[in-house]
Amino acid sequence: MQPHQGTSRVVEDDRVTVVVVSRDRRRELLDSLARHRAPVLLLDNASGDGTAEAVRASLPDVQVTGLDRNLGAYARTLGVRAARTPFVAFADDDSWWAPGALRRAADVLDAHPDVAVVAARIHVGPEERLDPFCDELARSPLPRRAGLPGPAVLGFVACAAMVRADAFTSVGGFDDVVRFPGEEERVALDLAADGWQLVYVEDVLVHHHPSPARHSPDARVSAVTRARVLTAVLRLPARDALRTVTGAWAGGPAPRAGLRAALRDVPRALRARRVVPRHVRTLRALLRDEPPPSRPHPALRQETP
Repeated sequence: MQPHQGTSRVVEDDRVTVVVVSRDRRRELLDSLARHRAPVLLLDNASGDGTAEAVRASLPDVQVTGLDRNLGAYARTLGVRAARTPFVAFADDDSWWAPGALRRAADVLDAHPDVAVVAARIHVGPEERLDPFCDELARSPLPRRAGLPGPAVLGFVACAAMVRADAFTSVGGFDDVVRFPGEEERVALDLAADGWQLVYVEDVLVHHHPSPARHSPDARVSAVTRARVLTAVLRLPARDALRTVTGAWAGGPAPRAGLRAALRDVPRALRARRVVPRHVRTLRALLRDEPPPSRPHPALRQETP
């Protein structure tokens, strides 16, 4: 391992850039940025706490882009476009990749040219608790191609994923409709539609120490519901999108708030609408223990490739 040019930062693998997005979490960010063992691109989502200035002063090797408004997860896409490496590891201001993890994930992408995303195992907090989502990934029922280094999946946590940059950008990356959180689903669906593999690799480890400056549980449920509704409008058949909407309405006050928030962006989602192929919807149904999608009614065939 060699220090990054002109700094004391250790670069674990020159195939990787770490892209970090942050907003108003200066304290956590200054701690986590120093832990990254790769060149770092920071996209600051219009923080009001002096984040960009503090990072430039304390960590001059970090490339900082200060945005004039909060772009949500779309800022990560800008970071991938600015990176000059074939692989990009995402991190939040309260997460970082364990020593050796960047190299291991890059080796997977190098060895498997049809893999677009490596989803890492996540340990949460000082207690190093396994994130429950990792159990779901490990038990994925999706068909697994021979030689794949872990279960095939159709989802990931952005702050613990490494992407093949050209594959990620080919499907548009994270968009400015879904924003954050819940931005991963649409990207996963589009990658699968284009024939890419997503894989969970258990021996790639990311640490996540959730910031105390987080939204309330109800606010997060609302935000995730908003993303789920918009993703359904963007990529699912009309009947499935309607089922998502009715489920949100029936879910209680927090999901209803998310549905109302989504409605403002539904016109933009409709303009970008492209229903994913049937084989991807079949994979999605497997994950939800649903019957596979039936052949579409003739009236719907124009939107179901």
